[in-house]
Amino acid sequence: MEEMTKHGEIGKASMKAGFDRATGRKYRDLGKMPSQVAGKLRDWKTREDPFEEDWPEMEEMLEKAPTLEGQALFGWLMKKHPGKYDPGQVRTFQRRVKQWRAEKGPDKEVFFGQQHRPGEAMQTDFTWATVLEITICGVAFPHMLCHMVLPFSNWEWATVCRSESMAAIKRGIQAALFVLGRVPKFSQTDNSTAATHDLRTGKRGFNGEYEKFCGHFDMTPRTIGVGKSNQNGDVE
Repeated sequence: MEEMTKHGEIGKASMKAGFDRATGRKYRDLGKMPSQVAGKLRDWKTREDPFEEDWPEMEEMLEKAPTLEGQALFGWLMKKHPGKYDPGQVRTFQRRVKQWRAEKGPDKEVFFGQQHRPGEAMQTDFTWATVLEITICGVAFPHMLCHMVLPFSNWEWATVCRSESMAAIKRGIQAALFVLGRVPKFSQTDNSTAATHDLRTGKRGFNGEYEKFCGHFDMTPRTIGVGKSNQNGDVE
């Protein structure tokens, strides 16, 4: 009620109170707070579950492929049982799929916030720029960018290259350091072949040339976990 007096928008007031728009409208018309409206708890469903008969099969499909979209799955269900379901039931079905994911779906990967400190690290990554469709004298110019970022300040620099190579990463980092005029403690990359190679242990180690390059600038080479691009944060 207090929110309604501020701007008069039922949708915004309902959202602020954690209500659906229709519920908010009901209390507005009654002129009472939810705590003032007497009601009895129900132990029965207001309507029968229209998907009860076929839901076990839907659940089995979701267990095998948890990324299946509710709308696509409902479309498949309608084709399998012509006339049994109505297109207007898709929202109800999507809510059912959403509830299943919350209660029984696979755990979501948890990401922890990264703490960046000034001067601690320079993150380096390569990215294709061919999508920009740059041409030189009418000829397509396929190329990449060697991109460097200081995650604390978000200062960045990039150099043009034709491949993800040792020469490209050395040229890119050196150019960034000369422009920056400072040297961070760590030089952080992903596990690309430009900076790392496979070890007999199955892990990846730094290429000798890359280690010498970092040592020349008194930087310590550092990588992220294999397949953990989120750890490369800002530059990613």
